[in-house]
Amino acid sequence: MRSPRHLLSPLAVALGCATALATAHAADPMKVGFLYIGPASGAGWSYAHELARQEVQKKFGNKIETIFVENVVENDAERVTRDLAAQGAKVIFGGAFGFMNGMERVSRDFPKVAFEHATGYKTGPNLGIYDIRTYEGACLNGTIAGHLSKTQTIGVVAPHPIPEIVRNINAFTLCAQEVNPKIQTRILWVNTWYDPPKEAEAAKTLLNQGVDVLMQNTDSAAPLQVAKEAGKVGFGWDTDMAQWGGDAQMAAARLDWSIYYSKVVADVMAGTWKPGNVWIGMKDGAIHYDHFSKNLPAKVRAAVEQRGKDIVSGKRPVFHGPLRDQAGKERSKAGDMPDADKLKMNFLVQGVIGAMPQ
Repeated sequence: MRSPRHLLSPLAVALGCATALATAHAADPMKVGFLYIGPASGAGWSYAHELARQEVQKKFGNKIETIFVENVVENDAERVTRDLAAQGAKVIFGGAFGFMNGMERVSRDFPKVAFEHATGYKTGPNLGIYDIRTYEGACLNGTIAGHLSKTQTIGVVAPHPIPEIVRNINAFTLCAQEVNPKIQTRILWVNTWYDPPKEAEAAKTLLNQGVDVLMQNTDSAAPLQVAKEAGKVGFGWDTDMAQWGGDAQMAAARLDWSIYYSKVVADVMAGTWKPGNVWIGMKDGAIHYDHFSKNLPAKVRAAVEQRGKDIVSGKRPVFHGPLRDQAGKERSKAGDMPDADKLKMNFLVQGVIGAMPQ
């Protein structure tokens, strides 16, 4: 026979309450924080991270609580990261190269928090780095550009001269030159990740210089919109941008960060997470190349799909040497360039018009 509550001893009542509180505490969702350098909505780099956050939240349900902060200025990353850690986040993802130093400093003060930084190079006892091989998508853009360019001049609206961006410019150029060796690539540096008016102005300048296929490595759809208005073509970068580019978007190189985010969250929950240096790509499902324009010729689509298969299989690596820089100096010997050299790439290949800013 169960005892009525009023007949239970004070000790039993206290123990029962303590057990209930412990159970409730154990069921509290794990907090997961995200920092975005741009807006969480719309298109591009930050939106790709936001889509991944949504997917992770959906996958883990009430086991986690995700928090994001958008439009984080790079020199404010330390304050924002520290605030997320103070709120109890057990995992914090920083989605921009410029967040690296701030996150590294905060990681020392919160040794029990897992910090993950995108595209950087500094690691620590509780600081890992991760990246996607975006140059693979840039290569496929180049395959299309090589087939479609009538002026034999293609262009890139480029943000900052860091290895990640240099790789993408070179991949775009090399894969276009596989189709048409006479292709040249003009670049215009805008020194910002997200500034639609500035990106649009740079795109217009490139088109005025004879560019007829345009790629942007910046975070808005402004360059694609400019291409559309001028009767030229471009690409969706990081996400599908057909909403703005329509059929002027020949294809989209979409990034799927959720693959890695889900793994890290699961590892932290299981107590098995360790910081590392992870670089995933098409073969891992981290890049989806799709959303082809109805105006893209069938033979070109077939060629780009085959080029993608050759990247995944390893049959034709993107950076297959020997590679020479703008001055003709050999920078990579025959064969696939080692990842260590790709990660520190600091030269532009032959056929690229435009200097590296100091």
